[in-house]
Amino acid sequence: MKRVLPVLALTVIGVIPVWRYAPSHGNGSTTVTAPPSLPSLPAGPSGSGSGSGSGAVVLAGPVIDTEKGPVQVEVAFTGDTISAVRMLRQPDHPQTHAAVPTLIEDTLRLQGADIDTVSGATITSDAYKDSLQAAIDAKGN
Repeated sequence: MKRVLPVLALTVIGVIPVWRYAPSHGNGSTTVTAPPSLPSLPAGPSGSGSGSGSGAVVLAGPVIDTEKGPVQVEVAFTGDTISAVRMLRQPDHPQTHAAVPTLIEDTLRLQGADIDTVSGATITSDAYKDSLQAAIDAKGN
């Protein structure tokens, strides 16, 4: 009987944190908070556009729903050159967080959506490219 009370007390103390645990990521996706507009940036390093037009145009691609969560990009154009890309929505997943800088860097370097998929973040990479291509296509109109 002397052991029953300490075992019961320690069990309750150990179970309380489990009951109170609440995952921080909810449904597995999150909206990335960012400033309301992209900053004015110089043209990308290997601009393929003619640079016509002096004003920057900022377009958001559509939200692409994936099994990991929604993906949406915003693209800033200076003339015909992609000058900046920002993720508006992305899955809250470590591999996605690691892949986003590579996707953006490749987009700016290659000036388009014909970029390589990032290993380990295939679903996010494909959705990123779809949203990016839609924004690029919208610019053409």
